[in-house]
Amino acid sequence: MAAYFSTILVLVTLISGLIWLIDVLFFAPKRKEKLALAQSGSQQLSEEAIDKIIREPVVVETAHSIFPVIAFVMILRSFIYEPFQIPSGSMMPTLLVGDFILVEKFSYGLRDPVWRTKLIETGEPERGDVFVFKYPENPKIDYIKRVVGLPGDKVTYTNKQLTIQPKCSSDNVCPDPVSIAHVEVNRGEFTHEGVPLIRYKETTDGLEHDILVNPSRPDFRQHFYQQSGTQMGEFIVPEGQYFAMGDNRDNSTDSRFWGFVPEENLVGKAVAIWISFEFDRDASGLLPTWVPSGVRFERTGGIK
Repeated sequence: MAAYFSTILVLVTLISGLIWLIDVLFFAPKRKEKLALAQSGSQQLSEEAIDKIIREPVVVETAHSIFPVIAFVMILRSFIYEPFQIPSGSMMPTLLVGDFILVEKFSYGLRDPVWRTKLIETGEPERGDVFVFKYPENPKIDYIKRVVGLPGDKVTYTNKQLTIQPKCSSDNVCPDPVSIAHVEVNRGEFTHEGVPLIRYKETTDGLEHDILVNPSRPDFRQHFYQQSGTQMGEFIVPEGQYFAMGDNRDNSTDSRFWGFVPEENLVGKAVAIWISFEFDRDASGLLPTWVPSGVRFERTGGIK
């Protein structure tokens, strides 16, 4: 249902608006004429009789009531901000399961909500952005990752070390490789299957964010996406596409495994956490596990 929500929202908006418009143009004037004819007689009409003559049909009244609201929601959700819930831990520690985020829909161009054709160019992803996109292998699913490689970049991931060689200019002048600095923050704040994870502060192009690394797991290079003409663990980002990775480096299915994110799959830039719930109820408890057990107010705010 979530995959078709935008289409349903557009259809409801169009149908309700069309019903209201047809009534305004054709049937409402006829009701007014009928009222004027009835009032031209000698007999005084009661308020009940007047209301009966000019009253809108139930379908029109419903359309009249919901159209302004549903149109506002459609415009807000399709072109300005859309809420998303974080369902997995692939972006820890930046985003946790239970975070509810706002995605800025106009960051990477305004698109129609049904066919997703770009209508207006407003910007492009930048290295370090946390962005939402349609999963290339199943566009019905929304993914959230971090932009690591831009079109033309050469991304290398070897022994869990990330190196980025930015795109060379048209006259073959190649910038120096982007320095990816790691500073250990702590160990054990987060765990995976009982293994303490190492939290690093990663700096790329002067931008800082935290990542998690599992020291007990290999980098699964044998499962990496193999791009023609490159070595294993090396990726050259095609024009019009992006290389995405999760901040939870050893627990993220991302571009390392399935390839690149086409520009037409972009949904928007994740800009803020508006509320965050904890879900740690025991399955044997009285309340279902999907009922929040607490609110993490300290997590609300901007995403970096």
